[in-house]
Amino acid sequence: MSTVINTTNAPAPIGPYSQAVLAGNLLFVSGQIAFHPQTGELQLQSIDAETRQVMDNVKAILTEAGLDLSAVVKTSIFLKDMGNFAEVNEIYGSYFTSNFPARETIQVAALPKNVNVEISVIAYKA
Repeated sequence: MSTVINTTNAPAPIGPYSQAVLAGNLLFVSGQIAFHPQTGELQLQSIDAETRQVMDNVKAILTEAGLDLSAVVKTSIFLKDMGNFAEVNEIYGSYFTSNFPARETIQVAALPKNVNVEISVIAYKA
């Protein structure tokens, strides 16, 4: 059995998917891009601003599920340009303080809405 998780504090899906799905004790959060949830505008002023908005969207979905970033066990980061890795890594790292999740970072040819970064996570609900 699974439960769909949705919140107005993160952007609405732009396709046929849910913001997150809780299956057993695992929460699968769909890839987030830098849409501001209240304005619907992409936050593309800088890679820093873009990454912060993505991480804030992830946090909002986790919060709706009763979790926080400490519950994240796995992340996937998709970058349009691996040249942005250091900046994205610095912002991403500021959201985690200990017990860092497993992660991969992958350069891709393109991302939805021509953004520069997309991040998905898997969290464990004890």
